[in-house]
Amino acid sequence: MGREMAAELGMRFIDLDAYIADRERRSIPEIFAAEGEDKFRKLETRYLHEVCELYESFVMSTGGGAACFNGNMDYMNERGHTIFLDTPVDIIAERLIRGKHRRPIVSKLSDEEIHRFVCRHLGERRVYYEQAKEKR
Repeated sequence: MGREMAAELGMRFIDLDAYIADRERRSIPEIFAAEGEDKFRKLETRYLHEVCELYESFVMSTGGGAACFNGNMDYMNERGHTIFLDTPVDIIAERLIRGKHRRPIVSKLSDEEIHRFVCRHLGERRVYYEQAKEKR
């Protein structure tokens, strides 16, 4: 959706995870495996700030955790317009199941465990997502 929005607005599109992987010269799963989630979250915040300093107008897609750590949601709200894409749990779980080999946190979980994982994380993270300026 971010890519489509950027095209409609005539703006640059940035996928934060792809940006991180490019800057670090390794995939997100490789970063998780080598450094762990805490280090990844620090890198995520660092590169979020870097993108905001480098570019004036853009549409960014972030991973599900980006808004929940290191004051990132407040930072994003200060820097621009934020949108929470309120996607149903079943759709999120289905997407994670299809791509779980690319997602280190869920790669070893069964389909049922992934569904429970999504329910739990969405419940924990909703407080951050709800701080977005717009909900769709």
